[in-house]
Amino acid sequence: MKSVKAKKSLGQNFLKDETILKKIADLVTVTKDDLLLEIGPGMGALTKYLVLKDCPVLAYEIDLRMKPYLEKLPNLEVIYQDFLTNDLANLKAFNYHQLFVVANIPYYITTPIIDHLIKNIIPTKMVLLVQKEVALRFAAHPKSHDYGFFTVFLNHYFEIKIEGEVLAKCFEPVPNVDSAIVSFTKKANIEKINIDDFEKFVKKAFRQKRKTLKNNLQDDYLVIASELQKMGFSDNVRAEELSYENFVHLFKILFKL
Repeated sequence: MKSVKAKKSLGQNFLKDETILKKIADLVTVTKDDLLLEIGPGMGALTKYLVLKDCPVLAYEIDLRMKPYLEKLPNLEVIYQDFLTNDLANLKAFNYHQLFVVANIPYYITTPIIDHLIKNIIPTKMVLLVQKEVALRFAAHPKSHDYGFFTVFLNHYFEIKIEGEVLAKCFEPVPNVDSAIVSFTKKANIEKINIDDFEKFVKKAFRQKRKTLKNNLQDDYLVIASELQKMGFSDNVRAEELSYENFVHLFKILFKL
């Protein structure tokens, strides 16, 4: 069957390296009671390895040209809709034990896809192939250039690890940037805080990265200033110097939790 030409409007870059495809699939270990979710399977390059696992596989694909390729694969159900506009409550119909997400995500909608997932259903594990620059932000540590709001937000839910880099030449068509495989493993104990308020607090702290917390948080800073001093930080501290744990502690002080 003739290959489908990638659509630039959909951010399609098809991974063609079989060794890497198999490695991505092998990063998830499932049981027959679990559900594997793939976003944007394309012609099924990665899907063909996922359907060999001992659990149902569900895929979301927006490009109807992929139908002839995906229909040939066993143990697969495909929803031909935009994942970002789909109600993920529908996944409950699968009556699964744990949810695993595997995907080669279009660069331009990486963050919206992750946000859509964790705001609805927190997967047990996600393995995502994303732009290398974005991967570095996801897995960044405090005091690094790549560390920012979304890093802290993701750390609320997951342990994050870069599993390997993927060169641009491994894709068709060849993108302008390299990629990386990132794993997100759900934490055993997730802090029970109001995530919407916490998100607003951290966003405010990172509002202007070059400015100090004192400038970004303004009146809120007065409430947590003494606590920051106890933690060993000066009035010149910036958001990028604080760990996820630091932010949670300060959030609890600010909201009297």
